[in-house]
Amino acid sequence: MPKKIISIILPIFNESENLPILYRQLSTVLDALAMRYEFEIIMINDGSRDSSWSIISSLSALDNRIKGISFSRNFGHQIAISAGYDYASGDAIITMDADLQHPPELIPELIGQWESGAYIVYVRNTDPVQNFFKRITSSLYYSLLDSIVSIEIPRHIQDFRLIDKKVLRVIRQSKEKSPYLRGMVAWTGYRSAFIDAPYAKRQKGASGYSLSKMIKLAFDGVTGFSLFPLKIASYIGLFVIFTGFLMFAYVTIDALLFRVHYPLYKWLIIVVYLFIGILFLLLWLIGEYIGRIYEELRARPLYVVADTRNFVYEKNSVEQRMQCL
Repeated sequence: MPKKIISIILPIFNESENLPILYRQLSTVLDALAMRYEFEIIMINDGSRDSSWSIISSLSALDNRIKGISFSRNFGHQIAISAGYDYASGDAIITMDADLQHPPELIPELIGQWESGAYIVYVRNTDPVQNFFKRITSSLYYSLLDSIVSIEIPRHIQDFRLIDKKVLRVIRQSKEKSPYLRGMVAWTGYRSAFIDAPYAKRQKGASGYSLSKMIKLAFDGVTGFSLFPLKIASYIGLFVIFTGFLMFAYVTIDALLFRVHYPLYKWLIIVVYLFIGILFLLLWLIGEYIGRIYEELRARPLYVVADTRNFVYEKNSVEQRMQCL
């Protein structure tokens, strides 16, 4: 009976210091499972400015389980994971970061939950976020997401998870240019399980996830799974129309019945000022959605691959990628 294949996807951005350590830790874990499973380790170099790609190339020459993909520039963490999904050929696919915060020792437990019938296995962080600002903003964000999104997106998870190839097939059918994979995986609705474990601390280097990237990811989650921002515009519009009608009725009655004089310029300054702010808000919200429609319609590739290692063939279309399953 052929062994099941497990694909491990590692998005990498400036992780040259951590890659040798990560490879040793991964090898120890995977070697212990080699009797039952066959592994492929897909390392995606997301436009690193250090020697990450050189290290990936060297490791792929030493270990044929390692397959390398190098982008022509930095396309982003979620895009790098999407590329790994495109190239993966496993029966189960594990995504994890290369900064050593996602312990490879949990891989056997992920596989065990999958073998027990779960199609999605999340690793849920049991340690509270130490940064007060991040803890508060994360709590507020997920509270907002829970209230406006029709699906349940688990809290306290990152991108350390396992998905079955059935889940992968569904994700591959999506053509979103700004993917929010945590939401997309949950959206598939397949049976899921959780492993509760603390994340390790980054050993070397600095995180490549800046505040601007975190904000973009959060915004992708809201706009990718809800039309609530557009409804905000309608609520504001209705409120303005209602209060404007009350104001007009009050001024009209006061002027006609009680002969009160209201200088028009005082009201016009306030009304024009408020409407300028509201119009800018509405234009921003509408512009975000129009921009996303534009991104979808111009049909650019999600990423550009500059080089690969240990891949027998290039996968240039969705149809070809589907055939590998």
